[in-house]
Parts: sequence; C-alpha cells; structure tokens
Amino acid sequence: MPNIKSSKKAVKVIAKKTNAAHEYKARVKNSIRNLEKAVTAKEKDNAEKIFKDVVKNLDKAASKGLIKKGTAARQKSRLASKVKNMK
Repeated sequence: MPNIKSSKKAVKVIAKKTNAAHEYKARVKNSIRNLEKAVTAKEKDNAEKIFKDVVKNLDKAASKGLIKKGTAARQKSRLASKVKNMK
C-alpha cells in the first residue's frame, strides 16, 4: 500500500477504471453470446435487433480502447455474415 497521498489516489482511480473496463467487456461478450443463441435458434427478427446492440457495444469498446479497432471490425463482419446467412 502506498504512503504518498497522490499514489493512494492513483490506486483508487486505477481500480475504478479497471472495474468499469471489466464491466464493459462483459457487456460486449454477453451481447455476442445472446446473438449467437438467437442465430442458432433461427430467430431472425430477434437476431437483427441484438446485432444492432452488439455493433454499438463493439464500437464503444473500441473507442474506449478496450479492444482494438480491427478486432471490433472483424467481429462485426463475422457476426453480420452469420445474421445475413440465417434461413
């Protein structure tokens, strides 16, 4: 545990940012998981609604620096093709 006042504050700030990042990454993963379930259940309307949320979450995570832009683009592309190819 740090002794200097600014270092103590830095520890608190870092913990808060880390917690927020973990929550947002979990939100992204959960939305992707929900989309995968909708695709396997062949619920096209539901999948399209969830896909919009997934895209929003991925873009926001990429803008915050939680994931890289290329990773977000690749995931969006793969999920979009899955939704498009549903029967």
